[in-house]
Amino acid sequence: MGANLNEIQTRIASTKKTSQITKAMQMVSAAKLGKSEAASRRYQIYANKVREILAELASAQYSDLVSTHNGMTECRPVKTTAYVVITSDKGLVGGYNSSVLKYTMNKIEAGKKNGQDYVIIALGSMGIEFFKNRGMDVAYELRGLSDSPSFEEVRKIVSTTVTMYQNEMFDQLLVCYNHHVNSMTSEPRAEMMLPVIDIESTQSNAEVTEVDGEVKIRKPYIVEPEIDAVLNVLLPQYAESLIYGAIVDAKTAEHAAGMTAMRSATDNAQNIIKDLTIQFNRARQAAITQEITEIVAGAGALG
Repeated sequence: MGANLNEIQTRIASTKKTSQITKAMQMVSAAKLGKSEAASRRYQIYANKVREILAELASAQYSDLVSTHNGMTECRPVKTTAYVVITSDKGLVGGYNSSVLKYTMNKIEAGKKNGQDYVIIALGSMGIEFFKNRGMDVAYELRGLSDSPSFEEVRKIVSTTVTMYQNEMFDQLLVCYNHHVNSMTSEPRAEMMLPVIDIESTQSNAEVTEVDGEVKIRKPYIVEPEIDAVLNVLLPQYAESLIYGAIVDAKTAEHAAGMTAMRSATDNAQNIIKDLTIQFNRARQAAITQEITEIVAGAGALG
């Protein structure tokens, strides 16, 4: 009986230590989540402004000035699809990686049925190893992203991806990642980043005035040297910002998943400690009862 009590005590102590570790990891993930959410909000301000400018330049009032969009807005027949797959470098994030990898594989299989080839660009060790273990070629990979990645960290892979599209190595680009909904929920999604097709403006910001019975339109932007040159620079930057935004969003979802997983682990550890404490108390009570019974029986034998 004594050995059993010692074993239960050892398990309680071990579980308490584990609970302390998971609680600390939960707090760290919560701090990272706050920083990542703030970075995501800052990115949205930039992305919305760039999109506003592009939408204006793509509107009807500038159509007579535009001759090319550098191929960034042209929808060509899809023979090859590139998938930028964003996962974590480590585990302990619940179903974060499995959900986006399963979602991506379904997308790839659906594309194969339509006769499409694929190119994989993987961010995060979990995704890289997943594809390589299945014999799938990874055209470009990036490991070791920081918890709050800056654009400089991902500039090379993002700009390389855009260049590959411009060189027609693939015909469309899908970014597969977990979208952060809230601290408890994320959802896998695949967003088409290239070609850029979501910049059409439905309403012009141009100022319309009438002078001496003649209607004049003052365009909100003065474009120099010419609109084609501006678009040839701005469109790739916009595409790069979209990919970067997905990376920031995915990192936010990763921290939320890590926080949720560690909170669940801490709660489970506390439940185990409660159950073990009950077992310990019952075993100790049984041992005390047995000792009392033996004492009474010994006293009765002496009497």
